[in-house]
Amino acid sequence: MARTGRPKAELVLTEAEREQLVRWSRRRKSSQALALRSRIVLACGDGLLNTEVMALVGCSAPTVRKWRTRFIEHRLDGLVDEPRPGRPATITAEQVEDVVVATLEQPLWTRRWPAR
Repeated sequence: MARTGRPKAELVLTEAEREQLVRWSRRRKSSQALALRSRIVLACGDGLLNTEVMALVGCSAPTVRKWRTRFIEHRLDGLVDEPRPGRPATITAEQVEDVVVATLEQPLWTRRWPAR
């Protein structure tokens, strides 16, 4: 039976790209959004149809189309979050991490909160 619909551009991964995508999808510190994008592109790179990728990763058809297209146009750089408009953060990620570590690892009476 012939396929219907618009033909998709072929998505071919290099070995280095595949390794990076697998790292991003498995790494604990990766954002969940980047991990999902990586899983989508890996599945597309394995030759799955968009509907099969949708079912595999549990997302919508527009999401699969978006990240397939972005990867084909910009490769790995297309999957990373772009800077967003708005006021820059006043608290750094390191300061947030220090507070979380201090909260989880030190008894309450020995805590010293990092200065802002």
